[in-house]
Amino acid sequence: MENNKTLENLMAAFAGESQANRKYLAYAQKAEKDGKLNAAKLFKAASDAETLHALKEFEVAGKIGTTEANLADAVAGETYEFESMYPGFIETAKEEGNKEAVRVFTFAMEAEKVHAQLYKEALENLDSEEEVFYYLCPICGNIEKFVPEKCNICGVPGTKFIKY
Repeated sequence: MENNKTLENLMAAFAGESQANRKYLAYAQKAEKDGKLNAAKLFKAASDAETLHALKEFEVAGKIGTTEANLADAVAGETYEFESMYPGFIETAKEEGNKEAVRVFTFAMEAEKVHAQLYKEALENLDSEEEVFYYLCPICGNIEKFVPEKCNICGVPGTKFIKY
């Protein structure tokens, strides 16, 4: 697809729908904590609807390549985040005295390093038929290929990790 206004619109819509997905999921979690289950269900349904919109817009924009190309893109994106994006965010948060933002950004930066490495490994072993399982830390987003005793980024017990 050429670089045209429709492509720009598709990518703007993708960004907006992707953000709405996460925002509504956060709202659903808050509604659940507040005991407002009907609102939570509506937010979850809307979150899933926004995901459907975003995925279709991304597809129509021609942004989904081969699995090899997608893995290479993921490596580049994660590497940018831990090498360039998060270090600057952390510095700014430190300068402004926002310790919670420093913690959140640091967790994300460290997890992105792991993600980039896992994508590289997946690319190198793309044709392997051996099944691999991944385990997600629900606190910091670290991903491991085994259940650790505790997360090496945030320290949460390994029993809390989610299997994929």
